[in-house]
Amino acid sequence: MRKLSETQSGEQGVISAIQGDVRFLSRITSIGLTLGCPVTVLQNVKKRPILLYSRDSMIALDRSECDKIQIGGAEK
Repeated sequence: MRKLSETQSGEQGVISAIQGDVRFLSRITSIGLTLGCPVTVLQNVKKRPILLYSRDSMIALDRSECDKIQIGGAEK
């Protein structure tokens, strides 16, 4: 497992942990990012938001938010 902010462009994984306060957890789950959800990192460029693809949606997350999300290997 590693932080979503540590991934490279093109990597795939599955969300294995989400940490944060109730407000953050509510916001992240409302956009469809939940435990077990597969994600693909479309773009991860330094000092820019991280662009993800998950559940037929493109999502941009701030780096500080991605530090609170852990991903594991892709589901098989």
